[in-house]
Amino acid sequence: MAHPRSTINELAEELGINAISVRHHLQNLQAEALVAAEEERHGVGRPRLVYYLTEAGLEKFPTRYFRLTNRLIERMKETLPSTMVAQIFTEMADSILSNYEEELTGLSPEERLELVKTLLEDEGYSVDWEEKDGKVTIRGIICPYYQIGQAHPEVCSVDQTLISRILGIAPENIQRVADGEYHCRYEISKEKLEELNK
Repeated sequence: MAHPRSTINELAEELGINAISVRHHLQNLQAEALVAAEEERHGVGRPRLVYYLTEAGLEKFPTRYFRLTNRLIERMKETLPSTMVAQIFTEMADSILSNYEEELTGLSPEERLELVKTLLEDEGYSVDWEEKDGKVTIRGIICPYYQIGQAHPEVCSVDQTLISRILGIAPENIQRVADGEYHCRYEISKEKLEELNK
């Protein structure tokens, strides 16, 4: 990534292929939201299009996010009291939720559960929920913090806090990947959920 912003002609020259092929590849990458383009002025004449990787595109490159995040959390735990570390993760959840506060007004329990699903999916989770035998079960299929959560279970408080705040009730039974389980799972009484949201 020596040239993070490049024109079609610059890319063609760098890659040694014709500009038409480069344009075709870029169109495919744009369709997948991996590349974006914007006009850039460069002296006299009309602006030229420069292409750059989106956040999703950058994620395709090898990264060391896990290593960095692990070191940051280790340092936090070494230097801060455990209550303060827990508070940081709770405040992270509250910050995420602040963008959705207006949407919570007047929602039914089912709509709140769908909002839980949507919000967590926006954060990189894959989530589903079902109601059975008077219980609502929320199941995390994919967790974006899986590796970090193994070493630092405090991270799991982010999704737990989000669920509790959106539904207005804390889960009664929690199964966590951080405790060696295959999936995270949260159980909530349907009756209590309906009572709180009347």
